[in-house]
Amino acid sequence: MTQSRRPDLGLTPVGRGPHDHDQDYDHDQDHDHGHAAPGHSHWVSDPAERRRLGRRAQLLAGASVVYNVVEAAVAVAAGLAAGSVALVGFGLDSTIEVSSALVILWQFRHAVPESRERTALRALAVSFFALAAYVSYEAVGALVGAEHPAASPVGIGLAIASILIMPWLSRAQRRTGQALGSRAVEADGKQTRLCAYLSGVLLVGLLLNAMLGWGWADPLAALVIAAVAVREGVEAWRGDHCDC
Repeated sequence: MTQSRRPDLGLTPVGRGPHDHDQDYDHDQDHDHGHAAPGHSHWVSDPAERRRLGRRAQLLAGASVVYNVVEAAVAVAAGLAAGSVALVGFGLDSTIEVSSALVILWQFRHAVPESRERTALRALAVSFFALAAYVSYEAVGALVGAEHPAASPVGIGLAIASILIMPWLSRAQRRTGQALGSRAVEADGKQTRLCAYLSGVLLVGLLLNAMLGWGWADPLAALVIAAVAVREGVEAWRGDHCDC
């Protein structure tokens, strides 16, 4: 018996293949989980918006380079003069900030910047781990040796300046990364946010040392810096999404 054919009412989307229902299901599953697989990003699809946000990301990275070069030079010089491990570690973190921003600039020099996303995240993670290793080594040495750093008014002023500037820069970077869909740009913003947190930790350690003579507060603050750096490094390596 001849099978009757149902009329085409124009409801079937053009270009759908036999596996499209499976693909739709997979897409819905990803959407239900609320995130993509680690290491993958959903970049904004509109070319004009992508270019605009890409330019903003590069401008913010350039601003980060300029500020952190100055911050690193001042912090390391003041830290060496005062014998402050925390201040030197903070200055080295600023150099990590510079390398982080340079990674973003390198990424966006490519015609398809998302193709460099995973490499950029891994480079940022390595920079976090390197900072943590150095600061931990110096801080433990200072605690064991019972070193007593001198007070550093310059370091205190620098920490206050960073507390005022870095949160604004971090917020702009993270919002740009979220709008663009780039986890590397978000990770760079988290790197800057870490600098803001570390500025507060540094300020507490320097003030306790200057006002109460608590020399152990300085290397203890440095260890806090190292612990936070490790956590951020792990998140960058995994490509975890920034929810902040």
